[in-house]
Amino acid sequence: MLRLAVFTATALISQAAWAAGQMEVLKSASCGCCVSWGKHMREAGFTVTERDLPLADLNAAKAEAGLKPGQTSCHTARINGYVIEGHVPVREVTRLLVERPEAIGLTVPDMPYGSPGMGDAANADPYDVLLMKRDGATEVYASYP
Repeated sequence: MLRLAVFTATALISQAAWAAGQMEVLKSASCGCCVSWGKHMREAGFTVTERDLPLADLNAAKAEAGLKPGQTSCHTARINGYVIEGHVPVREVTRLLVERPEAIGLTVPDMPYGSPGMGDAANADPYDVLLMKRDGATEVYASYP
C-alpha cells in the first residue's frame, strides 16, 4: 500500500510539472539565489525562463501582480495564472498547480536561510509559505522546516 501511495504522489508531481508549462522568473541580473531557485524548479521538471529586469521594473511587476508590502522577495515567477514570489519550495508550487485555489499565488517573504536557493536546508531557519488571496489576505499554506 505504501508503494502505491509513493507512486501516486510521484505521478501527481510529475504530472503537475508536465502540465505546468512555462515558468517565467523575473529577477535582477545580480541575484545568484534567484538562479539557484530556478535550478531547484528545473530539477523538478519545470521549464524555467529567467528574465533580468532593472530593479524599478521588477518592483513594478510585483505591484502589478498584486503583491503587497511584506509579501515580496527577490524574484517573481509566473506560471499558469499564478504568481510565485521568492523561495517557494517545488512541493508547494506543485500542490498549488494541482489544487488550483482561487488566489494570486504563493510567497515566501524575504529570503529565509535554508529555503530553496538560499543555502543549507539542513540548517534552515523556520519559514512559512503563504497563499496570497485575491482580496489581499494571506494564509499559511505550509511551514518549514
